[in-house]
Amino acid sequence: MSTDLPVSLRTLGKTDIMITPIGLGMMEFAGGQSGGLMSRAFPVITTEEKNATVKAALDGGINWFDTAELYGGGNSEASLAAGLKAAGKADRDVVVATKWWPLFRTSRNIPKTIDDRIRFLDGFSISLYMVHQPAGLSTHESEMEAMADLVAAGKIRSVGVSNFSADQMRRCHATLQKRGLPLAVNQVQYSLLDRSIERNGILDTAKELGITIIAYTPLASGLLTGKYHKNPELLQKKFFFFRSRIQSNLEKSRPLVQALEEIGNQYNATAAQVALNWVINGHGDTVVTIPGATKVRQAEESAGAMKFKLSADEVARLNELSIKLR
Repeated sequence: MSTDLPVSLRTLGKTDIMITPIGLGMMEFAGGQSGGLMSRAFPVITTEEKNATVKAALDGGINWFDTAELYGGGNSEASLAAGLKAAGKADRDVVVATKWWPLFRTSRNIPKTIDDRIRFLDGFSISLYMVHQPAGLSTHESEMEAMADLVAAGKIRSVGVSNFSADQMRRCHATLQKRGLPLAVNQVQYSLLDRSIERNGILDTAKELGITIIAYTPLASGLLTGKYHKNPELLQKKFFFFRSRIQSNLEKSRPLVQALEEIGNQYNATAAQVALNWVINGHGDTVVTIPGATKVRQAEESAGAMKFKLSADEVARLNELSIKLR
């Protein structure tokens, strides 16, 4: 089967921002220096490898990148900017998303810290700015008002949230609507191993309101690649939080991973690429995803997942096996 389909762009929510179905998640670039827990959770990647990974994503057709304040206190954002510059990209060539960390903060912190985000991104503008968790000390309405003020000031282009419930999405949407803005996205966990947004109202609400779902952890921390089924000893290299999650699902996910590999053979694709393809094509244009990468080949692999499309029968087969894992 052909794996040469052109990469088509999708609209980010009801904005005029156009993105590829797959972006590059930059959480893994948090490692190194002093940046809190996230810095210690990931290995230190050399500048050369970071730059090469960003370039590989771009060369594969990916046009957007997702980072956050939490990811190393600016380490990830600065590394992204450096990688884009090394690849010869200008601000107009890419879409950058980042996030404000709300824990123990009020909405008044949003305008106080936006200049830090801008400084770390070093010339690359913020196309999408998200509230990272529904855990701030202010109301969601107050946070959305502060975000809308940033749009009005020209410091960001659009507003999103992450890990918000269906009801919280509606509240944010309603507040922004009064300011003439859409709620562009909700970034949530979604994969063949975690389909909770299909049952808790988040996906239905996104479709109803025209909000894009950005799926994070689409490969279930690497479990859906099949590498841990083949070489369980690789788990010892994982940060303990991710390691325990993988171990608890390793054996029961084996039939699903085998199916991913079998389907992949039909497209000259890997299990990971099939799993990503399921995420981005199962719900029209509503769901996009941001697999991370620590190596060039992983960025190349993720980009390659946009070059084919699973058949309805293949999607149904994966759905059936996935549902059995609940």
